[in-house]
Amino acid sequence: MEQESISMEVVNPQAAGIDVGSRSHWVAVGQTEHDVREFGVFNQDLYAMADWLKEKNVKTIAMESTGTYWQNLYSVLLSKGFHLILCNGKFTKNIKGKKTDVLDCQWIQKLHTLGLLTGSFLPDGQTEELRTYCRHNSNLLHSAASASKKMQKYLRLLNFRLDVVVNDICGLTGLLIIRAICNGETDPKKLASLRHGNCRKSEEEIAAALQSNGRKDYLFALKQELDTYDHLRMKIEDCDKEIEKKLNEIIDSDDNKREHYLESKPHKRVNKNTPKDIDLNLKAYQMFEGTDLLAIEGMSFSTVLALMSEVGLEGIRKFKTAKQFTSWLRLAPNNKVSGGKVLSSKVPKGSNRLKIALRNAANAIGNLKESTPLRDFFQRISFRKGRVSAISATARKLAVIIWNMVIKGVPYINPEGYLFLDQKRKLGLVKRIKKQIDKFGLTNEDLGLEISQI
Repeated sequence: MEQESISMEVVNPQAAGIDVGSRSHWVAVGQTEHDVREFGVFNQDLYAMADWLKEKNVKTIAMESTGTYWQNLYSVLLSKGFHLILCNGKFTKNIKGKKTDVLDCQWIQKLHTLGLLTGSFLPDGQTEELRTYCRHNSNLLHSAASASKKMQKYLRLLNFRLDVVVNDICGLTGLLIIRAICNGETDPKKLASLRHGNCRKSEEEIAAALQSNGRKDYLFALKQELDTYDHLRMKIEDCDKEIEKKLNEIIDSDDNKREHYLESKPHKRVNKNTPKDIDLNLKAYQMFEGTDLLAIEGMSFSTVLALMSEVGLEGIRKFKTAKQFTSWLRLAPNNKVSGGKVLSSKVPKGSNRLKIALRNAANAIGNLKESTPLRDFFQRISFRKGRVSAISATARKLAVIIWNMVIKGVPYINPEGYLFLDQKRKLGLVKRIKKQIDKFGLTNEDLGLEISQI
């Protein structure tokens, strides 16, 4: 029998493949051994690679990498005018057999020539800079949280059970007491007198929890952790200023963004880890050119900041449909069908910071006491499939809502609205006050207020 060959159409005739490594990069412009070269990772090596690719008349390049080894090479090649795609290593796996760097880069070059590779999502330059600041800020917050846990440990070893009488040892009351302990104060009554007025526990209760055992080694370790915590908080404040500066730079460079204005939302709770002195409600409204994402219940300032820094406005526009956006976030079910039967419909593995932020927002929606459309959706899914599935489903719905608001300009409408929720909270407060009046036989004058004023 005559041998038959299967031909595949060449989509990118002038293509190259690069296997990016930590100490060297392997580049292939063809399938022969003479078409493969190895380059170093220093700056002169990267420019030498770009000149060699120019000599070979290469127009488009596919590169596969892990970590951050690709970034400098990507910048150099992009400045030289090459068309670049960064590929996920999962989609460039070679067939089973011998595996070498030479075979890898040739396999990448062959797949790219045949048009079988797709590029990973990359944000624009300004969004990438903002992302660097926000991710560094997040890392500093994690380090500060670790330092606070260690302070709590040494306080417990010193027999200072501050964690029992205050909710947050790094709050106003907690830090004042810890600083006094580090300065040598051991009198429980004097330590308890540092109690802030908003603290629920009385001075007597706090004093009973602050009986020291006098261990000097634990006290030294506590001082060290307090210094670390203070240093990290100072770094966090500096990082917050850089985030504000970058946001202003992005907004001021675009007239369409700068012209928008929005009133503040006093009902939105500001977390203590949210960047200080930044009106994120206004910045987000300007960044997304008149789209009020904080109108969605459950959306916090940190969630909106994650959206601005991880994808940005131009990044969301790269996704043609909401399904593509949710699929990239790994929030859409990955249906596997064979023989007309669904084998699996689980959400794919993998995560990113935006997905985590949306899941946190979905969890906050599930904790709402008032009935809202998203909260009711969460409860229905939670009743049928459990809370974990409800968080994923609600996070996906949030991503679809955000995409439609930004791309199609469709405003989010909550039939009840935040004003209605505030009225319900006030009604609950009135009922509690009336119960106290009936229980103790008090009058409005005794309470110093009028219910009609609430």
